[in-house]
Formats: sequence, structure tokens, C-alpha cells
Amino acid sequence: MPLDQDLCYRAVASRDSRFDGQFVTAVRTTGIYCRPSCPATTPLRRNVEFLTTAAAAQQRGYRACRRCLPDAVPGSPEWNCRADLAGRAMRLIGDGLVEREGVPGLARALGYSERHLNRVLTGELGAGPLALARAHRAHTARILVETTTMPMADVAFAAGFASVRQFNDTVREVYAVSPRTLRTEAATRGGRRPTPVAGALVLRLPHRLPFDAAGLLAFLHGRAIDGVETLDGTCYRRTLRLPHGPATVALDLPDGALHVTATLRPTDPRDLGPAVARLRRLLDLDADPVAVDEVLRADPALAPSVAEVPGVRVPGTVDAFELAMRTLLGQQVSVAGARTTTSRLVAALGDALPEGDDPADDDGPTLLFPTAATVAERGAEVLTGPARRTASVVGFAAAVASGDLVLDPGRDPAALRADLLALPGIGPWSAGYLAMRLLGDPDELLVEDLAVRRGAAALGLPCDHAALTAHAERWRPWRSYAATHLWRASSPRPTPAKETS
Repeated sequence: MPLDQDLCYRAVASRDSRFDGQFVTAVRTTGIYCRPSCPATTPLRRNVEFLTTAAAAQQRGYRACRRCLPDAVPGSPEWNCRADLAGRAMRLIGDGLVEREGVPGLARALGYSERHLNRVLTGELGAGPLALARAHRAHTARILVETTTMPMADVAFAAGFASVRQFNDTVREVYAVSPRTLRTEAATRGGRRPTPVAGALVLRLPHRLPFDAAGLLAFLHGRAIDGVETLDGTCYRRTLRLPHGPATVALDLPDGALHVTATLRPTDPRDLGPAVARLRRLLDLDADPVAVDEVLRADPALAPSVAEVPGVRVPGTVDAFELAMRTLLGQQVSVAGARTTTSRLVAALGDALPEGDDPADDDGPTLLFPTAATVAERGAEVLTGPARRTASVVGFAAAVASGDLVLDPGRDPAALRADLLALPGIGPWSAGYLAMRLLGDPDELLVEDLAVRRGAAALGLPCDHAALTAHAERWRPWRSYAATHLWRASSPRPTPAKETS
């Protein structure tokens, strides 16, 4: 949708940080683009234009403001809501697909020609896939330059540039200074920089307030897989399978903070961009909680829950196949039962982290979730319970391993649902749950979910399928967030406690 230029100017005049990441302000007289809340003097209306993406601003010759750092903000919540080609493309570009497979690989993943993809993205976002990926590389490079002591040549290739010259030219074009100047300026800002940790990349992942960190921790705590995840207070640790190798991450989620601190230890620095994108999806950091809560609190039945716990998030995933296995093994059993079964699968088939991968944390997770090929080959030896469920799990893994079923955040929601429902043992609940957590669908109620119906009863809402569905129309387009409130209402919220694997 085209930006409302007058509305954007009012947001800039009021320095409203809620709009950070949703558009950028490009100032013609200075050649600089800023976030809406930039503390600089508000430019005259006739001197500015508002653009959807940083890539569009860079295409027009603007450089990023080094005062407000417009790329160091939460992403646009629009990409969570949009299931169209532009939204799907942005999610895959953020995951680093263009760096790995180029624009042809992006077009293949989306099922369109390169020409059509370029036309749509340029028309809707002001920049084509190459320019969008270039802006993403520049952002990754800035993070590495400012938060690590890596040599600049290593930064260039880790960020996805083809050469050091291309890296230097891009940084100068985007930030109007050399990479070394960026590093020097970052050192003088002091308070902006996270505390360095030996052998790790320490990043700040911004989000919008309010932010229900305790709710996310409780959700992750109740489903933590032994060996893959651990929790200790406000710190969540886990292993990751990334495109170029394994990694570990520790996420600190304190209440009231403007950012989540991520201590990432990747095997290959090229995985920084995909890791950040996946962690942001896991914690739903690009959500607009003010917009969500405004709709939900309009319902008197939900208003007390929203008032008590503002800023709820819908947890996503860092690994699509892992989430699918959790979902299949969790059908028609309790959360604790699913956790036990999944932990046994990981203990038997999971891969151990390479020696010394996380030397600073001897108590951290040590296993990687098994691959689809491993589960397809050996799952029947390990899984217990109904033979039909085992066959469904193994068949699902085989479909993913062969490429017959593609699981990634760029999938078309309707197509993914159709593919899932065509497989034996997968019903509407599983398809909806995967759409909610894999694709970030903000409008999935999961009315078949027993906990959702129990939560509805606890809040005085109708429990009947048809009646609850009809009542939930007033919650659109945020029914996934309403379902999260209903989950919380269905049982007392657990308190995260120290846990070892």
C-alpha cells in the first residue's frame, strides 16, 4: 500500500518511535534518510519524501543517518501480516537466500520469474531484490564492523559481499564514511555497544514496547527440549542449524528493556544475517504491540487480560523442520508428553556440537535437532507409541528430506496448508499451528485447540466451535495474539526456573 505522506510527516514531527522500521524519512536537502524518531531538527515538509524501505532510499542516492541509525530498529510489522509476494520475498531476503542462491534462487523459491519478481518488488517497495539484498548486506556489515574486532576483509565476506572492494564501496555509499570510520565512531559512542564476549558476537535485537518477555520465557520453558534448549532466569540458550554450520545462542530477555541481547557463536560468520532473522521471528520482535492491543482490548472479555499482560508475542521458530516435528509429536497429547517424546528423539538421533563450539558455557545445550533425512531413515527405530503416528512422522520427514515438501518462511500460506493437509496424519490444527509459528500468520485462532477453548471458557467466551469462531471476527487481523491470551487464561502461568539438560 502507498504510504500516506501527510500521516508520515505527522509521525516524524512528533518523533513517534512506534513508526521506526515502518518507513524511512528521506531529506532532499541533506541527502540523508532517517528513522521517524530521529532527534535531529524536523525538516520542512517540502524537503522530505517517505519511503517504505532503506533499499528504496539508497536507490535514490540517500545515505543512512549516522545519528539515529535507521537500520538499527525493529523491522516493519507489515512483513508479518502480508502473505503476498512482496512479504514472502522480504522474509527470504532477510534469511540470506539471495546471498546463498542469488536472485534466480529467490525467484525459484517464490515460484515466479525473475522479471516478474523484480517488477513487483520495485513497484511495491521502491527497490528490486538485488537492491534489497544489498541493503541487508550493508546492515549486516555495519553490525560486524561496530560490534566485533574482525578484520575488514573477513567482515566483507561474512556479510555476503563478493569482494572487499564491493564492501568498501557499499559502506561508503550507504553511510558516507569508510568501514574503519564506522568502527571508530562506534567506539566513541560507548553506551551503544554491548559488552564484548570472547569468541562470540554480542548483538542487541530491538523491539517495540510493551514487550511480554515473561510470557515468551514461560512458553519456551514449558516446551524446552533436553540437550537443545536450556533456561536460567531470563536467559534462554539453544543450538541452531544455520546454512553454513551449527551455532549456539544465548538470549537475555529482561522485562522493560528496549532490546534483547543475543550472544551468538556461529561456526561461520556468514550465518550472522540468517541467525538474526530467525531469532527475530522466534521472539516476534517485529510485532506492533500497540496496534494488536488496541484491537483486542476493545472486546470486554479480553480487555482484562490485555491490561494485565500488554504486548504479548506469538513465538515463532528458528528451524522449520524442528517445529514441524514438535507439532506432529504434540498432536493429541499434553505439552509435557510432547516434550518428553521429542527429547527422546533428539537424544537418540541428534548431532553433537563440534568440540569447543561453546567453550564459555559448559552447562549449555550440546545437541542439534536431527535433520529430516536422519528422522526419515531412523525415526521408526526410535519413536514409540501408535504405529500410525510413527508412520506419519517418518513420512513427513521423508517428504521434507526429498524436497517434495518445502518448509520456509517464504511459502504461500494457502499452498503450505494444502500441502500439509494432503499428508497423512496432519489435520487442520497442525496446519494452522505451523502457519502461526512458521509463517508468522497473525490471524490464526486455532479454534480446534483444547487450551484455546478452555481459555475462552475461563474468560466467559463461548466454547462452541462455531460460536467462538463468530465471536473472534472482532479480533481480526490479530487472532493469533488473541489465541495467546486464551492459552494463558487456560492455566496458571509457570515461572521459568533454572533447568539443565
